[in-house]
This record gives sequence, C-alpha cells and structure tokens, in this order.
Amino acid sequence: MEQPEWYSNAQKYWTAVSPTVNGMLGGFATVDPIDTRGSLKFLQDVPVANGYACDCGAGIGRVTKNMLLKRFDKVDLVEQAPNFCDQARRDLQAEQESGKVGDIFCTGLQDFTPAAGKYDLIWCQWVLGHLTDDDLVAFFKRCITGLKPGGVIGIKENNSSKDYVVDEEDSSVTRPDDALKRIFAKAGLTLIKEDIQQGLPAGLFTVRMYILQPQV
Repeated sequence: MEQPEWYSNAQKYWTAVSPTVNGMLGGFATVDPIDTRGSLKFLQDVPVANGYACDCGAGIGRVTKNMLLKRFDKVDLVEQAPNFCDQARRDLQAEQESGKVGDIFCTGLQDFTPAAGKYDLIWCQWVLGHLTDDDLVAFFKRCITGLKPGGVIGIKENNSSKDYVVDEEDSSVTRPDDALKRIFAKAGLTLIKEDIQQGLPAGLFTVRMYILQPQV
C-alpha cells in the first residue's frame, strides 16, 4: 500500500466506473434496498442527535439519499471522483436547494479534514479499504475532532475471514474484523455497537457495521 500511487490508482479506477447505483455497488444494484434497511435498523437505537451527518466515500449520494436523509436533518458528502460528485449534485439538487444537503467535498479521505465540532454522525461505507492503515488512523483522529459532543462514527465495511486481502485493480484492502478493531483502538475510539448485515448474496465478503465514539 504505497503512496501516492496507491491513491492515484484508486482515483483512476473509480473515475472510469459508471456513476450509477450499479456502478457504486460493483454490479450488485439489487443489494441497495437490503443494505439500506440494514443500516437504518442498525442506527435505530444509537443514541445520537438527528442533526448533521457526513457521508464519507459518498459516490453519487446513494447512501445519503436512501438512508442518511431518512434519519438526519442535513448531510454533507465527501467523494474523491469528480464524475461521482457531479452526478450527486444532479441527483440531490432538490435536497441541496432545500438545505438538507450541504457541502459536497470532492476529495479523498486521506486529505479530508472535517470542521471541528460539526457532525453528529460521520458515516463511512465501503470506502475505508482505500486508506492505508496509518492514513486510516490519522483520518479517524481528524473525525474525532469533527464530532459534536455525543457524536459518533459509523462504519460499514467488508471483512475478510483472516488476513488482509489486497485488490490491486482498485487499490483497496479488505481487513479482518480484528485488524479494524486494532485500528479503532489506536485512533482513540471505543466500539459501542456492532452487527453483521444480513441478506446479502452468497459468496460476498461478510459486511459488518460498527458504531464508535471517542475514548473518554
């Protein structure tokens, strides 16, 4: 996982992907409603204010539109691929005009620094595998600063069964659950809830959801 090629190769890969739900989900558009229901159910009893969320690795705004705006009053998006950002602006134009969608930051998470004390929830879904371990720790530390008091970080990611699985094509790594938990602890985060997404097609990685809060 070398910089800067690790990140520039990922940028190249995703810029060539169709800015559609099917493109975002790697040809598995049919999992969209399953994924959305699972995330909403997971967040149901999480004790966090419904004010301001940030969708990290937002793509074309699928998660913002289908999930986060059903729970939060306002959402910012962070996405590195300019074509996805452009599509998100088109798809979410009405929500932007109404003030329900705020900023759409066109940048990679390795370079993103949230404003201090801004968000009740920072949600990261199917994107953290593009960060190296060190950059992921640093990203989480910046996210802690970006949380309001009582705010949390939500994560939904593929889990490998044992070792790191590297995909050279899109510059990503799939981490096992225990490796992610070591990274959470190193960043100063405490795990308060976790669950496994049910109902996904056979043969895919296990998808696990986590809620984290800053260590006290």
